[in-house]
Amino acid sequence: MFRRTFWFTAGAAAGVWATTKVNRKLKQLTPESLAAQAANKAIEAGHRLKDFALDVRDGMAEREAELGEALGLDHRPELPAPRRVAAIENSPKHSENPTYVERSTYSYNRNEDH
Repeated sequence: MFRRTFWFTAGAAAGVWATTKVNRKLKQLTPESLAAQAANKAIEAGHRLKDFALDVRDGMAEREAELGEALGLDHRPELPAPRRVAAIENSPKHSENPTYVERSTYSYNRNEDH
């Protein structure tokens, strides 16, 4: 009697466990869930790429400073203003109070709500 009760309970528990496991996997495979996972991975890859680009830029600046010091180049040439800012500044339409992209509250990042 106890043997049958034990095996019945074990079978029922295994069935509940398997059903729960299958339902969780099915929820992970819905189109909405797959889209969210893909978006999260894309955002994560973008952050890693941005970090890599910043590291490369820092390394370039450091190496440039080392080479400038080794070659005895102490002065840095003046660079022209960025084209977009120069175009806005020289535009007759925006000559009074130009609005720069850098000071804008609008973000071009489509993924900022994630």
